[in-house]
Parts: sequence; structure tokens; C-alpha cells
Amino acid sequence: MQFQDIIKEIKQSQFRSIYLLSGEEPYFIDKIAEALEQKVLKEEEKSFNQSILYGSETSMQAVLGEARRYPMMSERVLVVVREAQHLKNWELLESYAENPQPSTVLVLAHKHKKVDKRRKAIKLIKDRHLLFEAKRVYDNQMPDWIQRSLKNRRLEVTPKAAQLLAESLGTDLARVENELDKLALIAEPGQSVDDQLVEANIGISKDFNNFELQRAIVERDFKKIMRIQRYYAANPKDHPLVLTLAVLFNFASKLMVAHQASDKSPRALAATLKVNPFFVKDYTQALRHYDLKKCARMIGYLREADLRSKGVGNAQTPEHELLKELLFKMYHV
Repeated sequence: MQFQDIIKEIKQSQFRSIYLLSGEEPYFIDKIAEALEQKVLKEEEKSFNQSILYGSETSMQAVLGEARRYPMMSERVLVVVREAQHLKNWELLESYAENPQPSTVLVLAHKHKKVDKRRKAIKLIKDRHLLFEAKRVYDNQMPDWIQRSLKNRRLEVTPKAAQLLAESLGTDLARVENELDKLALIAEPGQSVDDQLVEANIGISKDFNNFELQRAIVERDFKKIMRIQRYYAANPKDHPLVLTLAVLFNFASKLMVAHQASDKSPRALAATLKVNPFFVKDYTQALRHYDLKKCARMIGYLREADLRSKGVGNAQTPEHELLKELLFKMYHV
């Protein structure tokens, strides 16, 4: 099941006997566990019927002991095991997965890595109960994720604002959600969140960011490139070099793909590059300024800058000077 489907099911008080939540993205695991803690039991029932255990401090025997007990003045027992990845003796879960206590909701929060699906207990949970895999949301998926998340809050978002939020906030979903909650409180239902609203309320500059830096490179606007570089140099904590290099590397790589695409129509390029159609015009314009050889040289410059930023062949040059040198080379490629 998808994350939203599980949350919807919980809100409708449709509970599974066992939830095994595993994967690399802790945000989804925490949200599902939190939803169950809020919905399975009423506040006055929790004292006797809710158990919060930690995998590093308990055993599978203790977990199953809690799961097999009967509720007191309640319909259900809720057992939540945080850090379940530290539990041992998973084979003991087999018999319980085959015949769980009907009145118990057992939640196993197995964070930061996948469970071993070869285990019989895991196969039983997958077939008879609920096994959820929390997959990490990568950089290139964040704009779409932000768009869907705001849509759930009855808000639209412009492609530029979604890209700006994604680049500035990164892939820490808890942090992103907090910022989107702020926007939801400020904006009216149905309103379109744009870059000006983001700048005014999230503290992200609509003029000095990686999106605008990329646009300046596309337009070959040297003054704007250097203006953004100076702003980055004055605000290094808000604009780490590693993030800027990743954005520019992604752009140069996609530009190479665009050069080799047989169909360069806007719709086809958007599908080939896996970008929002709004940004296709940037690649179309860049194709005229940067041929395939220039793209290859830019990628070489980016790799060199990345190595030097990590100390390879560079002992003293600060990050803002590395970026300045890189942008100069990319402009004169």
C-alpha cells in the first residue's frame, strides 16, 4: 500500500493486526506510527493499553508478551516498537504472525534499512498483514513531492516555487513539511504558492538561489552569475557548495542527454529529461549555447571542483573561491 492509502485507512479506524514499517526514509515510518498512536486508543485508554518499546532495550519475547495480553476497559491494545531494526530472534514472530491477538495492533518501526524479506515471519506479515517500505525521496523527486503535499493542503504551487523550495530545503521531509505547514497557514485555500510568497515567508531568496544561477548560465548573463556568487560567498551556510555543485552537475548531465535526444520537441524533452515542462525552455535555450563538447567540459570542471572542495589537490582555497573559479570556467567553456 502507498503511504497516503495507509493514513486514510487509519483515519477510518481500519486497523491491521501487525504493521511492519521499514525502509530508508524515517519520515513516513514516523507519520504512520504517529497516526496509529493518535487513532487506535482514546487518551484515557492509553495508560493501561498502550506500550512503547525500543528495539535496543527490549527483546522479541517481551514484545510478543505485550502483544498477547488482553485489553483493560478498551477494545484494543497498541504495542509500538521503535528502533525495531535492533530486535533479534525474528523467527519468534512467525507463530504470532500466523495467529495474532485479534484485539492487538502491533507496530514495528524498522528504520533506516529494509527488513530481510527472506525470513518466514516477514513473508507472513507481507501476505497476511501489512509490510510498508519507506523509500527515500531523492532530489529530483522533491518538486513533485512538494506539489502533491501542497495539493493535499488544497494549495497549488508554481513550478518555479516548487523547485525553489526543493533546492533550498533539501530532502529532509520533516523540515519540508514544517515549512509547507507555514505556507498552508498563510495562504488561502486554492491560492497558488509562488516564489514571492516563498521568499516572504520561508526566508528563501527568489533572486539568489541555484535555480536563478542555472538560469543565468543558460542565458550567459555573466553579471548575474557573479552577483549570485558574491551573495553565496556572503551567506555560505545558506548555500553550501556541495548542493550547488549537485544542481549544476544535474543540469549539465541532462543537457548532454538533451543533445542526444532524437525528438527535441518540448513534450518529448520533458519526458526524456524527467523535468517539469515549465523548465524545458531552459534546456532548449542552453542547447544553442553549449554543444556536446562544451557540456562534457563543464562536467569535467564540476568534477574537479567537487574533488578540490573535498581537499583533493587543494589545501587552502575556500569554497566561495572554488565556486567563483568554476563559474568563470563554465561561462568561458
